[in-house]
Amino acid sequence: MVAFALAAVFFLAFAVSAREDRRRFRNAVLFGLTFISFSLALLLQLDRLPGWMAYPIALTVLAVPTLGILALGVFLTTNGVTMIRREGSRPANLLSLLAGLGIFGMIILLLVVRRTDSHVLEGIVGTLTVIVAYVSFLFLCFLGYAFLYGRIEVRGDVDHVVMLGAGLVCGDRVPPLLASRLRKGQEIYEAQLARGGRPPVLLPSGGKGSDEKVAEARAMADWLIARGVPAEHITLEDRSTTTEENMRFSREIMTAHDPDYRCVVVTNNFHAFRSAMLARKAGVNGQVLGSPTAKYYWPSATIREFVAVFWEHRTVNLGICGLLVALGAAATLTS
Repeated sequence: MVAFALAAVFFLAFAVSAREDRRRFRNAVLFGLTFISFSLALLLQLDRLPGWMAYPIALTVLAVPTLGILALGVFLTTNGVTMIRREGSRPANLLSLLAGLGIFGMIILLLVVRRTDSHVLEGIVGTLTVIVAYVSFLFLCFLGYAFLYGRIEVRGDVDHVVMLGAGLVCGDRVPPLLASRLRKGQEIYEAQLARGGRPPVLLPSGGKGSDEKVAEARAMADWLIARGVPAEHITLEDRSTTTEENMRFSREIMTAHDPDYRCVVVTNNFHAFRSAMLARKAGVNGQVLGSPTAKYYWPSATIREFVAVFWEHRTVNLGICGLLVALGAAATLTS
């Protein structure tokens, strides 16, 4: 049981942190550390287990990740091709393709370096591997906890339903991605009415972009009104241009209406956890719910969200990467 002590400590820290606020990124890291430490503890206990238990555990802990990496590389590469065909070759749409090719690139690099006798090259590739492992660990933490966070459901009545804006089609029309958020917000509104609650204020949030004819909030409100939502139940936040501003300006409106407000924020599922982090930073009193997204669009969008989270914590992340480079260089020079 001592082998599982570290996993228990990480799990306890995760439970306490998540209970205090589910919108913290450290919850994701603690969740990942719990999983890894538990997996290592299982490996240390294999010699004490009967064969019928030991072999499946060893296969799961060791073989599944190896095969999973190959499968992930194939999936991301094919998804990247689909993204380009359907959405074009803008840089943001290339992320899943680049990630898939990067996986195969690392595999090839590791195979090649094994055939060389260069300690310098081995040191460089070894350092790169450790950095990639660190970033991959953070990504898996983000992915796993984002999945858990996405299971949150609305309990009780809320005062406001904030719906985050997105770009408009032809400058004034709601695209499918944004329509998914609005449908989710309307579902929450109608469900609260159906159980006899007071009607929440629907708060479309989004300003007018340089290529748009109207503010996103205005187009969103018109979409809701056309589908039966009374105009008096809608309040517009039409100044924001970023998610951070969505949160800050929406909070100002909600606080002015009721300092003790309770809300939910609606965005697409790939954007929910990062939006929750930004909501916490802005002091918004509410959780974030995700609406469905086209399956082919989800991988690239999720990678983009992770890159944004990684960069928002760049001081720590780049510092750790720099430390890993320094340790790798020192190990190479002394070998």
